[in-house]
Amino acid sequence: MKLTALITGASNGIGLELARIHAKRGGDLVLVARSQDKLNQLADELRAQYDGIHITVIAQDLTMPQAAQSIFAQTEQLGIQVDILINNAGFGGHGRFFERELAKEQQMIQLNITTLTELTHLYLQGMVARRSGKILNVSSTASFMPGPLQAVYYATKAYVTSFSQAVAEEVREFGITVTALCPGAVATGFVDAGGLQDVGAWKNAKSAQSVAEYGYQAMEKGELVAFNEGKLKFALEWVIPLLPRKTVLKMSRMAMEKSK
Repeated sequence: MKLTALITGASNGIGLELARIHAKRGGDLVLVARSQDKLNQLADELRAQYDGIHITVIAQDLTMPQAAQSIFAQTEQLGIQVDILINNAGFGGHGRFFERELAKEQQMIQLNITTLTELTHLYLQGMVARRSGKILNVSSTASFMPGPLQAVYYATKAYVTSFSQAVAEEVREFGITVTALCPGAVATGFVDAGGLQDVGAWKNAKSAQSVAEYGYQAMEKGELVAFNEGKLKFALEWVIPLLPRKTVLKMSRMAMEKSK
């Protein structure tokens, strides 16, 4: 049965790779991002490569307060049933919280938390009624500790991982799964957008394609929390929780310090 996946942040990085994976499986797509041109280019590429798939493009700034409602209204008007919701869009930023632009932090909270929450709520209604559906929320290993120099970003991802697990338990009886994908550093436009070019943690960043493939497979299996790196998983689940909080904060800050 052909399934339709709605993917936010589909114009580049992990979102773009997830779109390619779903199209390769013969699934239909709703591609959402801010750039109409990039979305159209991706849609044309996938239509040319995979016959018979239907792709809808929605250009939407997901940092705007009514973004989720606008997207939902458009899919409803077009009669599109969203079987898979992939909340991938998100951004971060580097620097001490009190020195950063408050408007940027507010946009981060809107995108990483509010829009994700609203989209999940809106599309869950239909999934529950059909007693089927899958949700993949792209979180981060950052969600497991506080993040000096990325205070708001780490906090938003902590919300995503916690929220995803709680909702997963609530909808389990309806045959719906919710997966939180928690990758480490990923080589995407996130680095440039967040001013993270000289941060040591990104020296060994994984490719967006490898993370997308891992996340998609984890979603298919209905995994609760998915780590693409075994060593990070072990550290976050078995080592970090045992360390003194001040030590964790120092380690976290060192990982985010710039080399120059």
